[in-house]
Amino acid sequence: MPSYSVNERAVAKAHRLIESRQYVLDSDWGEAQPNADRENTYLKSHSWDEYGEWHLGLTEGPSEETKARYAFVYGDFRRLHRTGLIACVYRAAEWRHKQIEIAAHELLQLLDKKSA
Repeated sequence: MPSYSVNERAVAKAHRLIESRQYVLDSDWGEAQPNADRENTYLKSHSWDEYGEWHLGLTEGPSEETKARYAFVYGDFRRLHRTGLIACVYRAAEWRHKQIEIAAHELLQLLDKKSA
């Protein structure tokens, strides 16, 4: 099973998105979550650093400029999705990636507080 560390740049970006109200509170994450084609399109006009800021986890091992390096996507490359954060919490908890779970949970709590 892969090991992950928290991507602090992604956490900071998520905070900025929440503060600037760039989020979706109710979405079908299965539809909103970027697929491989949307990831490739995004990477054509954005840097790997920008791509990485949409992922709460950094996979230990893969090199920086590969999709395998980034995990636990929380948005659609435009806005943060509440359902994306819920998916991150769930997946991280399921596979016992505690630090990712906590980071996603804290962001979810912040979002709920700000959007109430």
